[in-house]
Amino acid sequence: MSLLFETIRLEDGVFMNLGYHNFRLNKSREFHFETPDQLNLEKILIVPSNCRSGIYKCKVSYSSSINEIEIIPYRKRIIRSLRLVEDNTISYDHKYTERAHLLELMAVRGDCDDILILKNGFITDTSFTNVVFWDGAKWLTPASPLLRGTMRESLLNQNLIVEENITLDDLSKYYEIRLINAMLPLESGTGNRNTNIYIQR
Repeated sequence: MSLLFETIRLEDGVFMNLGYHNFRLNKSREFHFETPDQLNLEKILIVPSNCRSGIYKCKVSYSSSINEIEIIPYRKRIIRSLRLVEDNTISYDHKYTERAHLLELMAVRGDCDDILILKNGFITDTSFTNVVFWDGAKWLTPASPLLRGTMRESLLNQNLIVEENITLDDLSKYYEIRLINAMLPLESGTGNRNTNIYIQR
């Protein structure tokens, strides 16, 4: 069984943010397995002939080496509400296939679509995305996420989002929350209350 995985957006025949995925994959391999070699996803991943148009989800499962590559059509998960949950012990600093702790938290979400996790007094992530908040002038993302996602890193490097410690009391200051991950880029435009995701405490 593989320990780790990468989810990569394949859009119109192009693997998006591949450099960020490659970097994280090799850093995780080095951390867990002390691997001396570097894998190059640009040489490993091949676009199937039937996946050259549209959006697909590419999942690369790996341990010290690549275990499996799966490419399937992407279907966006609709999130309209988040249950705020607090957990000061949760750790998810690598993209593990083992998600039991996250699933335990998801079990208490009630009728909400997903959870928003508060750890040690600070907002972190949902169960499967990083988050960004619109304050009327800029997009802010929690400075201490559970997982430093590839989309988050890309947006930070482009100065499109800014890191900031965000507490529970800060939430009322923001006009909008958006969810980002490898499959969910930050769409253009500024905040709009009418499209906001509801956070239930």
